[in-house]
Amino acid sequence: MPNWLLPENIADVLPSEARKIEELRRQVLDHFRLYGYELVMPPMLEYLESLLTGAGQDTDLRTFKLVDQLSGRTMGIRADMTTQVARIDAHLLNRTSVTRLCYAGSVLQTRPSGLHATREPLQIGAEIYGHAGLEADAEIQQLALASLHLAGFKKVRLDLCHVGVLQAIIAGDAKAVRQAPQLFALLQAKDIPELNAISVDFAPVTRNALLALPGLYGDVTILDKARAILPALPGIAEALDELQILVEQAADADVIIDLADLRGYHYHSGVMFAAYVPGLPNAVARGGRYDHVGEAFGRARPATGFSMDLRELARLMPGAARKPAVRAPWSTEPGLRQKIIELREAGEIVIQSLPGHDNDLDEFDCDRAVVCHNGNWIIQNLG
Repeated sequence: MPNWLLPENIADVLPSEARKIEELRRQVLDHFRLYGYELVMPPMLEYLESLLTGAGQDTDLRTFKLVDQLSGRTMGIRADMTTQVARIDAHLLNRTSVTRLCYAGSVLQTRPSGLHATREPLQIGAEIYGHAGLEADAEIQQLALASLHLAGFKKVRLDLCHVGVLQAIIAGDAKAVRQAPQLFALLQAKDIPELNAISVDFAPVTRNALLALPGLYGDVTILDKARAILPALPGIAEALDELQILVEQAADADVIIDLADLRGYHYHSGVMFAAYVPGLPNAVARGGRYDHVGEAFGRARPATGFSMDLRELARLMPGAARKPAVRAPWSTEPGLRQKIIELREAGEIVIQSLPGHDNDLDEFDCDRAVVCHNGNWIIQNLG
């Protein structure tokens, strides 16, 4: 195998693409700051028990594991940064007030999360800790949509779901509770035949509600249909009311309700959402409420947030225009050196041509040059 080949779903990022990603990262983080979010930088490696606390089985399967040569303990390379940020809130900051945190960094996953997805996403996200009300969920949803608009995606589809609907349906049926993991998987796959088979011994009201969930998919009118079909349980009514409010807060996004889309059910504890844009089959942003993760770190703390992959977003964005630049000759002449310093301090890109070489650049368009005229170094337009 040639030494330059990389593993599957792992790729280098070349100059023009790297610039798009980095500029988008800066724009999004600056936008988060306008909302009052503070930047944190968790480590790439942690002891496995800390990294996977409250994260669920699928995160365990996606995590690369290795042995620490100093301690002999098993460590993991982060596959997701959300639980790391929850640990920072719970144990390092230890605030009692509402805390808004954001982050950006690479994660590494044993398997790609979707079609054509990389196993090394550049994850960026924001989290709110300390407020259990729907106001925090609405802010996170607004921030996710605003971030996508900032990246140039004006047409966004927002899929909404709520773990509380299924939790309320099965809560009063012990047999259904024991089968909860299988039920979540079957509902997510919308596997009605298997769902029908597994629920044969459930209470009739539970069974009928479970079989109705895969069909509760569509626009906002699905909420009224769900109220009419599902049992009149307080937990269901509360969950549907919360979804109704979030639909109204979704601005110009195309909202879809899918009460069976329970991806990440073991991790989330309330509202869940996924954002899609034209040209990509995978969700570009995912988020929701995950109150129990803080409890897993020994400090019960309401939490909601979202994350997205900057590499996938940048791949869909149009190519960046080449930056205007100034070409300068190589010389140790003091006047030239001073001229270059002045230009760079003024924000100009100045590229010195090394002796014997031409400039072959993807990123820059040298439309001007520094030339010597009557003993003075001046800028000359290149026609």
